[in-house]
Amino acid sequence: MLRPGTFALTALLAALTAVWPLSTDMYLPSLPDIAHEFHASTPQVQLTLSAFLIGFAVGQIVYGPVSDRYGRKPVLLAAVGLFCAASLACTLSTSIEMLIAARAAQALGGSGAVVLTRAIVRDLYSGVRAGRELSLIGSVMALAPVLAPIAGGALQTVFGWQAIFVVLVAAGAIAMTITWTLLPETLAKPTMNGAPVSMLRSYRIVLSSRVYLAYLGLGSFSYAGLFAWLSGASFVLQNLYGLTPFVFGVVFAIGAVGYMVGTTIAARVVARLGLDRVAGLGSAMLAIGGLLMSLSVALGFTSSLSLVLPVAMFLAGLGMVLPQSIAGAMTPFPERAGAASSLFGFVQQTAAAVCGALVAWLLGRNAWPLAAAMALMGCATLLLWLLTRGVRRAVAKF
Repeated sequence: MLRPGTFALTALLAALTAVWPLSTDMYLPSLPDIAHEFHASTPQVQLTLSAFLIGFAVGQIVYGPVSDRYGRKPVLLAAVGLFCAASLACTLSTSIEMLIAARAAQALGGSGAVVLTRAIVRDLYSGVRAGRELSLIGSVMALAPVLAPIAGGALQTVFGWQAIFVVLVAAGAIAMTITWTLLPETLAKPTMNGAPVSMLRSYRIVLSSRVYLAYLGLGSFSYAGLFAWLSGASFVLQNLYGLTPFVFGVVFAIGAVGYMVGTTIAARVVARLGLDRVAGLGSAMLAIGGLLMSLSVALGFTSSLSLVLPVAMFLAGLGMVLPQSIAGAMTPFPERAGAASSLFGFVQQTAAAVCGALVAWLLGRNAWPLAAAMALMGCATLLLWLLTRGVRRAVAKF
């Protein structure tokens, strides 16, 4: 069994968390081809991403409280099993409607991996130590959005989009096997009976915390900016900037390197600076990156790097803000880590789904909807960090 504090356990948790970037980033180069094969419009194809986000949000409401009752490991195994089955259904899809439904089911399974990874971290760590662990997980997991679009572009070019979901089935099966054999149960004892009334009571207790709400806002605004990028990047860079699927994957990966840099910096400095200062630095980078992207569009730059380099700064800020916001939100609730993680994920994913859908709906002949959304979310994150500093100081007592 893997022991707390070891790199092996951190790597496994990072691999489980990588479900969402693999499931989103890997198939982005295939979106135009999927539209062509199924004779679907751009908004219809974007529904495969929006359905995933909605399914991810809905799934997170359930997994945390259920795992507070029945344990992390059995619920995690069930979630990954559902992810594998739905990924296979994606492979076998014969219409855009079937693919949309399969993607929603895929998200219902994948959301469990993310929620329960956060709950496991809170079972084992708290405060700054939890923030450092989540940043380390983010550093390892950050390889996924760097490599996924490149791998997806190559698979799309050689085999077609179905091969991407075959790879996801295999990855899920490997994760399920390792979890079954090596992951210990981290829940010390059940704290609720799993009934809907008890779930609602836990959510009410969590939502009564101003500290939780402040960190929830930081995580939700910053994450919504990410999904504005995910929703619009493929069509903007391929249809407006003329990149091929493989070149798109490479350029997209350049931006994703920013997230890796941000999480690496956060893991190194959070013990010295604390959750709040690291989140503040990241919030400033989010705002600057979004504004630079808007400036690039306003000046009419035609190079894809004029978009991607500001995005890299934005994602570096996300890599600093997101782990700290999760750790800060969950620290006051050691006995309700599952419920706190579920609610955080639900709100975060819902905000991301709405933002991504709006960007997809507004996209047309230029990149303004994408750039404006990222600038708005970055500035909103920084403003919220400034306005709630006094509230978040309360987390220091935990």
